[in-house]
Amino acid sequence: MAPPKEPANHPALEQGDPSGTAILSDRQIAWGLPSGGEHRWPATVAVLVAILLQIKLPPIVSHGLGPRWLLPSLEGLLALLLVVVNPGRITRDAARFRALGIALIALINLANVVSLVELLHALLYASPQVSQAAKSDSGRTLIYASVPIWLTNIIVFGLWYWELDRGGPAERSVEDHGRPDFLFPQMATPASSGWWTPKFFDYLYTSFTNATAFSPTDTMPLTVWAKALMGLQSLASLLTVALVVSRAVNILN
Repeated sequence: MAPPKEPANHPALEQGDPSGTAILSDRQIAWGLPSGGEHRWPATVAVLVAILLQIKLPPIVSHGLGPRWLLPSLEGLLALLLVVVNPGRITRDAARFRALGIALIALINLANVVSLVELLHALLYASPQVSQAAKSDSGRTLIYASVPIWLTNIIVFGLWYWELDRGGPAERSVEDHGRPDFLFPQMATPASSGWWTPKFFDYLYTSFTNATAFSPTDTMPLTVWAKALMGLQSLASLLTVALVVSRAVNILN
C-alpha cells in the first residue's frame, strides 16, 4: 500500500521530506498530526453569530446579568482583541493569547446558561391565572427564545472542544502536542484520509451531533474533561429541546 501523501503546506515538507511521502509514525496515528496552524476566521465568525443570537433573545430571557448590551459588548471586545493580536493563522506564538479566547468562550457560555435558567423559570413558574391569549403569546415567546439558546449551545461547545483539544489550536500546530481528547474517524483510519487534521468545523460538527443525538456519534471523547463537557452539552440540549419546546407547545394548547 502506498503511503499517504502530505499537502504541499504541511510542516513535514519543511523538515526534509520534499517528496511529500513521509510515512505516518505510530505516535502520529494515535495522537493526531500537527495542524500546521489554523485560520482564526471560522471561530471568529462563530463567535459573532453567537453574539447576534444573544442580542435576538426576547427580554424574558435576557436580563439576568445586567443590561442587555453588557455581555455582547464584552464578548465583541474580546473577539476584536483576538483578531487584532492574531489575525491570521494560529501558531505556537499565539499560545500566550489563549487566556483571552478561553475568557471569551466562558462569557458566551455563562450568558447562555443564564438564559436557559431564565427560560426554565418562565416555564415552571408561569402564572395559571392568565387569559388564553396571554398563554398563547407566552408560548410563542418561549419557543422563539429556545431556538437561539439551542443554537448558541452548539456554537459555544464547538468552541470549547476546539479550544481545549490537545491544548488548543496553537498547541496542535506543533509536533510535540499533547495527547488527543477526541478520537475523530480520520484518526482511527488514517490510511483513508492521508494527512488530515481537525479544524474548527470538525469540532462544530461534533457539537451539533452531540446536541441533536444527546450523545457522541462518530467522534468519541477520550479524556475526563471531554466526556464531562459532552455530558453537560447533552443535558443542556435535552432541557432545551425535550422540556422547553414540549412545555411551550402545551402552553399554546
